[in-house]
This record gives sequence, structure tokens and C-alpha cells, in this order.
Amino acid sequence: MPTQDLLDALKKRKGDWAEYEAGFNELLRERRIESVLEPAFFSGPAVLLCSEATPEHCHRRLVVEYLHRQWPDAEITAVHL
Repeated sequence: MPTQDLLDALKKRKGDWAEYEAGFNELLRERRIESVLEPAFFSGPAVLLCSEATPEHCHRRLVVEYLHRQWPDAEITAVHL
């Protein structure tokens, strides 16, 4: 989950998506989510839901992309519904 500061900078202060993405990826690194989560959690069908209209501005997409970089052997498919 992004911090309130990251969300506010993007939404309330009309921030730049590239800055948000960089900040969110840094947050994922700091939180070391690849150590908190286990690839086995995703061994069966798993879904990260989002309410964004398009995948370009979805923080869950960023989570999936980050995990895929950390777990290169894991089969991860990002699909926007």
C-alpha cells in the first residue's frame, strides 16, 4: 500500500506519475516485500484488485512488476480487467 504522502502528492497535488512510481518502487524495496511474501502464496490463482480505469496508473501493477523482478522463476501474469 502506498503511503499517504505518496498518494497526496499524486492525487491532491496533481503530481507526476513517474515520480510516484519511483517513490512507490523505493517503498517496496524499503519494505522488502519479497521477503515478507512468499512465492508459494501465489502458486495457485491469485488476484490483486484495483479500481483504476487503466493499468498505466495502478500501484498493484507496480507490485506485480516488482515481485516479478525479485522472483524471476515465478510465473506472473498481469492482466487488466
